Amino acid sequence: MAMVRIQAIVRGRVQGVLFRDYTVKEAGRFGLSGWVRNREDGTVETEFQGDAEEVALMVNWLRQGSPLSQVTGVDTASAKVNPEESGFMVRY
Repeated sequence: MAMVRIQAIVRGRVQGVLFRDYTVKEAGRFGLSGWVRNREDGTVETEFQGDAEEVALMVNWLRQGSPLSQVTGVDTASAKVNPEESGFMVRY
């Protein structure tokens, strides 16, 4: 299966609710590499890559969010695959 990479901006109540920690956990469950970070405007930004099917599952998870979050929208865009990247981390 082809490897793809997605950049996503998640809007809503997504900061201060462990959203980044849950994102790391879910990315690991789906076998994805990438990163997640809070943005100054109150959104969360993430980029992740892996098999297209697993990436699609992760996008669906972002739309649902972590247990305490309230996601109001997710904007996604294709990004360039980074063949050197491994693991998934929180960026600060």
